[in-house]
Amino acid sequence: MTKNTISKQDKKFFIIIPNWDYFIVVISSFIIFFATLHPFNFQLSGSWSIRDLVTDFNNSSFFQDQVNNVLLFMPFGFGLASILQRKKIKILGQLFITIILSATLSLSVELLQTLIPSRAPTPSDIFHNSFGGFLGLLCFYIYGSRSFNLTLNKLENSHSSKSIKKIVIFSFAYVLFAFLISIPWQNMTSLNSWDRDFHLILGNEGTGDRPWKGDVSQLYISDQAISQNEVKKLLTDENNFQWEIDSLIADYQLTQIKNNYQDRTGNLSELVWEGEEPSEKQTVSKEGESPLNSHHWLKTKTPATTLSQRIGKTSEFTISANITTADPKVAGPGRIISMSADGQHRNFTLGQQEDSLEFRVRTPLTGSNGSDLNLNIPAVFTREKSHHIVITYSKATLEIYIDKIKNYHSLHLLEIIPKRQILFYYGITFIPLGVYLALLTTLAKRRLNFYRILLWTGILLPSLILEATLINGSGKNLSLKNLLIGMLFTAGTMSILRIRAKVMRNKLTTTND
Repeated sequence: MTKNTISKQDKKFFIIIPNWDYFIVVISSFIIFFATLHPFNFQLSGSWSIRDLVTDFNNSSFFQDQVNNVLLFMPFGFGLASILQRKKIKILGQLFITIILSATLSLSVELLQTLIPSRAPTPSDIFHNSFGGFLGLLCFYIYGSRSFNLTLNKLENSHSSKSIKKIVIFSFAYVLFAFLISIPWQNMTSLNSWDRDFHLILGNEGTGDRPWKGDVSQLYISDQAISQNEVKKLLTDENNFQWEIDSLIADYQLTQIKNNYQDRTGNLSELVWEGEEPSEKQTVSKEGESPLNSHHWLKTKTPATTLSQRIGKTSEFTISANITTADPKVAGPGRIISMSADGQHRNFTLGQQEDSLEFRVRTPLTGSNGSDLNLNIPAVFTREKSHHIVITYSKATLEIYIDKIKNYHSLHLLEIIPKRQILFYYGITFIPLGVYLALLTTLAKRRLNFYRILLWTGILLPSLILEATLINGSGKNLSLKNLLIGMLFTAGTMSILRIRAKVMRNKLTTTND
């Protein structure tokens, strides 16, 4: 098979889509702008600053958004890859241009979203959009594998394939790539996405549509997770437990009905009554009425910005509260303690769903409502009894203690990710590695022993790196299933590209014969 023969066959392939690639790029760009900027209700503010722009970008991307962002940019990447191929741009140039143009288009959309009140610009959207463009390019090469076959042939016969030094350098770059691509995973369970404009609320949502009926007599919030021994001391005798002054963010004592309640640490504003203000003589037992109910609830006078900032930095917290429900059948769930804006956006919520205790916390993994993964403990609020509840969060582990140290419930966020999310996240992580490995193994194909070592190491090592990163960063247990999923994505992507190219190579050889 000669070089000229390949070129003729390659040109025949592109006759199938002569100028449709321009059409695909234009139409996909239009769809992107329409889907991300509709209803186009742009509003220009009187003042503008870099600080305002950074604040506007302080949003998190969650699972469904991530899927949509990847799919939305795939046609754009597919059409762009065809155009660049016809322009005879080299494969690395195509990859670079596709990612840069996808990121630029995404950044333009995110900047425009800062002018639309109904939209929430998100930094991670740029990454997912760029990955969608990359996947589009990859799909183009799988579909048009004659051109990929040509690329592999050039790589296999290049000067670099004859240099063991260059192959080793590319191999080290592959390992470095594996380390870099695991970094975003470390942020999946962090709390740095907490919104700084949310108020601290007791007994309801800020919108007043998730009322809870009962009493909260004490509330402490710290930006550190205390140990189990410290929890035991706290549950045994709260008066003798010494909170770390530097870590304590909020201290509210609510044992009597007052017009407002001061935070004794001075970090947060006072809690004031929303709705109707209760009588100072009112108690939990009087006529079945409770200090917190659908008529009146408590809310910080100003947003609890310090709380979000400090917990966002440590990605840890401890919440201690004395709680008495007045209704074992509250649904909603009713919000006991919440830091939120409405029913769909929160930093955290301690709630009551009938007799169950429910806790939600906002992370990039759990979503803006914290409801994708939450801890639900049944049979807690079975009667009107006071409960001392201590909640800690550290390294993706949520722990809740109710009244005593033995009544303990734990949830590790990374170990209960739904299968569809696991497949999506692992696909984003390991498909690019599979593409790199396909090119790398082709480069080393002439050195058989080195090729074999590189092949199996290249499939296994990225999964091990990611699993080790998660174990070290979050304390999760080793998951052989997740290790295998990563290996399958890497090996599968590499195999699909190389097998598809080999099939087309054989077809070309048969045609020429």
